[in-house]
Amino acid sequence: MIDGLLEALRIGFGFLWTAAWAIIMGLTITSLVQVYVSKERMAQVLGDGSIGSLVKATLFGAASSGCSFGAVAIGKGLFKKGAHVVNFLAFMFASTNLIVELGLMIVILLGWKFLAAELIGGLILIAVTAVLVHLTLPENLFEEVRESLAARDAESGIDEDPTCGMEGKDEFSLTTENGETLKFCSDGCMETYRQQAAGTGDWQDDDLRSWGGWYRIANQFRKEWSMIWKDVVGGFLISGFVIVFVPQRVWNALFLQGEGLLVTAENAVMGTAIAVISFVGSMGNVPFAVALWGGGIGFAGVIAFVYADLITIPVLNVYRKYYGWKVMAYILAVFFVTMAFTGFVMEILFDAFGIVPDLAGGQTATEQTYFALDYTFYLNLIAFGLTGFLTYVYRQGLGAPGQYRDPVCGMRTDAESPTTTYDGKTYRFCSKSCKRTFEGDPGRFTDEPPTVEEATSGHTHHR
Repeated sequence: MIDGLLEALRIGFGFLWTAAWAIIMGLTITSLVQVYVSKERMAQVLGDGSIGSLVKATLFGAASSGCSFGAVAIGKGLFKKGAHVVNFLAFMFASTNLIVELGLMIVILLGWKFLAAELIGGLILIAVTAVLVHLTLPENLFEEVRESLAARDAESGIDEDPTCGMEGKDEFSLTTENGETLKFCSDGCMETYRQQAAGTGDWQDDDLRSWGGWYRIANQFRKEWSMIWKDVVGGFLISGFVIVFVPQRVWNALFLQGEGLLVTAENAVMGTAIAVISFVGSMGNVPFAVALWGGGIGFAGVIAFVYADLITIPVLNVYRKYYGWKVMAYILAVFFVTMAFTGFVMEILFDAFGIVPDLAGGQTATEQTYFALDYTFYLNLIAFGLTGFLTYVYRQGLGAPGQYRDPVCGMRTDAESPTTTYDGKTYRFCSKSCKRTFEGDPGRFTDEPPTVEEATSGHTHHR
């Protein structure tokens, strides 16, 4: 048992080490897109069921990557503001399946053929979903749900985060100059809003030649990682345990073996069904898919499994809370059918061209050496160096707007930030949590200058 546990951990962390640079580089590219691609008026743009709006929803989703729960929450915001059902479903799928970091992970762990199937199949899936929804959409159901959703949120006092569309919390709130109280889902989103509101023309025009541009990238990178790290780490560790402890006879019992349309169809349906009960979402299902592929599951089943992170049981429960049982069941049915069907189609298509991947003769996960002085090692060094640089920029507040400096974390803040007075000086903070930390032991932080001008005059900053 101990040997098995150690081997499972070795494989899980080995997968994570192999894909670390791809995850970091992908998140960096995603952060660049998130910062410099405007989301203004997106809900209005997605308000009809035209092909043009569907294409825009797909592109917007691919540029708005995040975890499954984040995609669902943002999709809710778009739907509530008027986005067509087809478009908000397409947005959610694209934001979890057509993103840079996922593509890099698939190439590294599964190969380019799986990536091609993911991208081509993703577009086919969105098109099939659009047709299916237009043919089966229950009359007035979603309009009634949209109205009741807005009314319920208003009655319960739920405020949407103006930055990302997720549910705001009382602990992350601020009051604008107009007296309006805004609530955010996290410190990161509240800080992003504060930066945008406090920004001048120069801030809005910041690019990578200025610290302001890099600060915005660093803040977005931090937010992106905070959304997915549990899924990523959990998925890699689970994959190691599945590879070591699930015997081959289990896979043989669940998935038909051999060739033929029936086998392909059964594998696609079963792969989607396993995804529903796997509790693994976002990018965490890629290493899990490696375990399935290593267990002998067909190409269609693996592809369908990767698609299906938006219908896992925890995500379905979120649909139920947002929209009710009927809409949850409708979304489950539409996604299940289209994901299984697309997985089936991709194997048929790839088989016709003779490019279905074959791992026969290759190394198994237990035979591979993960930690060595190879290209992965050097790429990870570069990626970790980039992470360190972005962390330094964020922690130092280089290029951040605002004339005041948080004495606890060093972030720059503006006049609307939380304040407290100690020993005749007024200190401003980036968040209520930093303010509470200061008030718990103000003497620890009083050598921190309260303004940026004083901070740059030679003082040492404690972190």
